[in-house]
Amino acid sequence: MASAVVALLLSFAIGLMRLSPLRLVRFVAGFYVEVIRGTSALVQLFYLFFILPVVGIRIDPFSTAVLGIGVNISAYGAEIVRAAIRDIDRGQWEAATALDMPRLLALRRIILPQALLAMLPSFGNLMVDLLKLTSLVSLITLTDLTFAGTALITTTGRPGQVWGLVLVLYFLMATPIGWAARRLETALAARQRGRS
Repeated sequence: MASAVVALLLSFAIGLMRLSPLRLVRFVAGFYVEVIRGTSALVQLFYLFFILPVVGIRIDPFSTAVLGIGVNISAYGAEIVRAAIRDIDRGQWEAATALDMPRLLALRRIILPQALLAMLPSFGNLMVDLLKLTSLVSLITLTDLTFAGTALITTTGRPGQVWGLVLVLYFLMATPIGWAARRLETALAARQRGRS
């Protein structure tokens, strides 16, 4: 849950930076997205957990997992935000300008509510991906479902049944995420229809 919050906050921040009129801001955001998407989530976690302490920055395993997974997912989320906002009809921006509405107010009141509807399916998928990425945290000393499965195999000697159970449990955790995203999408669409 904490990783999801980090991912969503960074997704919106970086996604909006990608649309900035300032070239330097766009460059920094683009560089962030390309580096994070172009490198392995596992290596990113290892870097945070094993390399940063060498230079004197120590982060506990839980915070490392939250930060590492949140940052990784945010690079993909930023592109979802950027694309959804860019797909909003240019006339919406022009209408806000004609009404002398400040750009940030137009973004908050007109553009983002419409863009959110386009973002939801992709963000639902990203949250499922985030859930699956948590299987990596066992490699930085945290106990998770995958680690528990490995320990259970050692105890029972039944890898087929244990990994089958782990698969089912991941499916049971991922299903409500997809359901919630679809419900939220339906509710937002109904709300927008009510406004028009």
